[in-house]
Amino acid sequence: MVRPAKPASAASRARATTARVHVDSIAAGGDGVARNEGMAVFVPRTAPGDVADVALDVRGRFARGAVRTIVEPSPDRTDPPCRHYMRDRCGGCQLQHMTYPSQLRAKATVVRDALERIGKRDISAVPVHPSPSPWRYRAKLTLALRWTGRAWIGGLHRYDDPGAVFSLEECPITDDRVVTIWHDILAASAHLPRVRQLRGAVRLTDDGASFVLEGGHEWSRVRELADQVTALTSIWWEPTGGRRRLMVDRRAPTGDAGVAEPQSPDASFAQINTAAAALMHEHVISLVTARNPVTVVDAYAGAGATAIPLAHRGVSVTAIELDSAAAHWVAARLPGGSRAIAGRVEDSLAATLPADVVILNPPRSGVDERVTTILQRSVFPKALVYVSCNPATLARDIARLPDYRIASATAFDMFPQTAHVETVCELVPEAA
Repeated sequence: MVRPAKPASAASRARATTARVHVDSIAAGGDGVARNEGMAVFVPRTAPGDVADVALDVRGRFARGAVRTIVEPSPDRTDPPCRHYMRDRCGGCQLQHMTYPSQLRAKATVVRDALERIGKRDISAVPVHPSPSPWRYRAKLTLALRWTGRAWIGGLHRYDDPGAVFSLEECPITDDRVVTIWHDILAASAHLPRVRQLRGAVRLTDDGASFVLEGGHEWSRVRELADQVTALTSIWWEPTGGRRRLMVDRRAPTGDAGVAEPQSPDASFAQINTAAAALMHEHVISLVTARNPVTVVDAYAGAGATAIPLAHRGVSVTAIELDSAAAHWVAARLPGGSRAIAGRVEDSLAATLPADVVILNPPRSGVDERVTTILQRSVFPKALVYVSCNPATLARDIARLPDYRIASATAFDMFPQTAHVETVCELVPEAA
């Protein structure tokens, strides 16, 4: 590692434009972390063990670094297979330049560091379950669409220029069928609304493939696009300032009279990496059932992927979900003795307690502070099972629960080649 003999003044740091640094670790967002003259330097596209010459952009107490030369490559470094990763500086992935085992180690460190630094909990090593496949696992791909004046381009944003969009040719982390459908949509893009920019998502579903388009105020040629892109079984449109609506539906009828049944809201909550999601779901169910619960509260229940199977095992489940359509869907499928509530968790949780186990599966922002306050002041459950896609907000929420300790923490690599990681944290009362 190359280090200066002594710290430099703030003025001299501001004058410095380049430095040779040794990358020590990976930050939560995927950047390599080094130190220069006592200051943290965050360097995208580096791996622990790299020695690199970087251009510095000093921002107060830290700096951003841009690699000029890798002087000594880390043994964890590998050649990224995607042509866009280096050529177009694609922001969709952050870790393709690292071997897969080193990605898992980096994510374990990110989770443990958050729990110790932010959550104020001592914890041993956090295991990370690898994805069954580190490539071609994504069943959904969202692209930015930009009108060039002559044609549409569809692509992703550059990591160092979020306003720029490059034209996507391939995506090695996405199912080939999704990419092929996107190419067909772009070939038929003359039928899209003619505005400056749009956003679209293609997702594989149990009954085919759906396309959701966001933006524009008028779409008169949706049928022409559907006729040209025959692989799509449903097309949805969310106009600017409007509600999402179903424009084309070619799904097979499923009702007794040949009429399609109401669509499951599961697509709105489904995991993109279905194989890895199944492993995590199995782990959550095992943690809950190991407590032999009579009553369970499933907060942020989504489409009931956890609540419904638990209820059918004889557990009395209260599912809480803000999305009213999803809550109604779950309610219709829960057996007697269980129920679903449509509402905010922070408004509904207190009335559902006490319970033997409480499951928390919030969005990236974590739980509202009122949720942790309620859990601190109520009769303690046997366990809290917290499922998180953001180690920082998970750790923050745990810090708000001083009367609970971590019984186990297990991570799942739902998004290989990216910096994202899912964590399942089991919390029990401190006195237990």
